[in-house]
Amino acid sequence: MSRIQGFPPIADADARVLILGSMPGLASLRAGEYYAHPRNAFWPIMGALIGAAPALPYAVRVALLRTHGIALWDVLASCVRSGSLDAGIEPGSVIANDFASFFRTHTAIRRIYFNGAAAEASFRRHVLPGLASPILPHHRLPSTSPAHAAMSFERKLAAWRVSGLLDPLADQAPAGW
Repeated sequence: MSRIQGFPPIADADARVLILGSMPGLASLRAGEYYAHPRNAFWPIMGALIGAAPALPYAVRVALLRTHGIALWDVLASCVRSGSLDAGIEPGSVIANDFASFFRTHTAIRRIYFNGAAAEASFRRHVLPGLASPILPHHRLPSTSPAHAAMSFERKLAAWRVSGLLDPLADQAPAGW
């Protein structure tokens, strides 16, 4: 096993929402693209929600995320992991991304969406204790990973659709911010 490195964020200064995964899988790392595994439901879901279908070139899909005020990143900057599953991450090897700096430079972010339970748990364990400010409103969505096969694509899409991800009324800053 060797140390793997994640990707930089996809985030414009005016991004309003942040979708967080845990760490890119092997297919993504090989391709140098977020959610590159052909059975990952992320791009099909983004296709249904904002037109960023997997058949489009990656650069076009990324541009559509940006157009819709969506930032994309992972909780972990690097770790030692066997395989692609979050369960294969060696706990003592985890290095989280620098979210304090990210939130200082991306002040328009109003909501965080976790792509699955592992991303949320990693954020709570490795990031939240180091943040000076309270966490933004957040919501865990069903993982788009092919490993989360217990839920059908249709149910995943329905959950992502009703999450408020694209709701402009939810973009107002919460009280106290």
